[in-house]
Amino acid sequence: MPSPAKPSLVQEILTGTFTAEQLTAGTSMVVSSLIRIGVIVLISFLVMRVVSRLIDRLFKSREDEQRVLIRDNRRLMTLRTVIKSFVRYMVYFVGGIMVLGELGVNTSGLLAGAGIAGVALGFGAQNLVRDVLTGFFILFEDQFAVGDYVSISDVSGVVEDIGLRVTKVRDFAGQLYVVPNGSINLVTNFRGRSMRAMFDVQVPYSTDVELAIEVLQDAFDRHKESMPDIMEGPTVLGVQDLGDSGIALRIWATAQPMQQWSLERQLKLLVKKTLDDNGISISYPHRRVIIDGQHNCADSGAVGMTSRSDRAS
Repeated sequence: MPSPAKPSLVQEILTGTFTAEQLTAGTSMVVSSLIRIGVIVLISFLVMRVVSRLIDRLFKSREDEQRVLIRDNRRLMTLRTVIKSFVRYMVYFVGGIMVLGELGVNTSGLLAGAGIAGVALGFGAQNLVRDVLTGFFILFEDQFAVGDYVSISDVSGVVEDIGLRVTKVRDFAGQLYVVPNGSINLVTNFRGRSMRAMFDVQVPYSTDVELAIEVLQDAFDRHKESMPDIMEGPTVLGVQDLGDSGIALRIWATAQPMQQWSLERQLKLLVKKTLDDNGISISYPHRRVIIDGQHNCADSGAVGMTSRSDRAS
């Protein structure tokens, strides 16, 4: 016959069959467990404080470098918060498992169940995990910042917000695009230390090319100080192409980030005024049309002409 199971200390206390020695031993065990739990909680708290201080000191010691690599303060705060949260959850998890072990809970079963749940969650939330991981590396590697003009997943615009899961981009039409970070495969960032402004202007073949280059460069040199967005140039590089209707002169300059389009418009206006002041016209395609045996000149945009025979000469 198997011997009956020995009643537990709690059962003996409830039934009043316990002895003073048992009560003393049980009290000692409870007190010892509470002390160990208190030590675990205290160590977890100290670890969190120390790691938090180290993270703050790491970011503070590299503040000047981070200002160069990470231009947006919110990005720096996001990185610091993400790292702190990751460490905090790890400390909470390890400390919780140790506390449960002190309370007599079989933690091996919990760890096995947590592992299975983690695998199931990983399969069920693959896109979410991919978005978060990609967002973390976008922030860490400083691929782009808030305020940058970028092209992402066939969407071009100014970055308004960068999160761990999504990036928000607003185009010049005012439309807001929310792009999951996991779908970002290629990023084109149009923001740099200096951005190029370059375009061609065509003059007729009858024009003195050297004179045209000289008057344009002189105008650029005189008006350069009135264009604060210019970093280098503007310069007339020379003859770029000999086209069907004229000679193409290339204009080049560099501008402050995000100001290249504004600078290009200002330079084009200055080129037009300068050429007009010096009697130099901008070439455009011409077409000669023969109507009833008479030669008439009209540009390619002319309309309302009825022709019996249309022959280009």
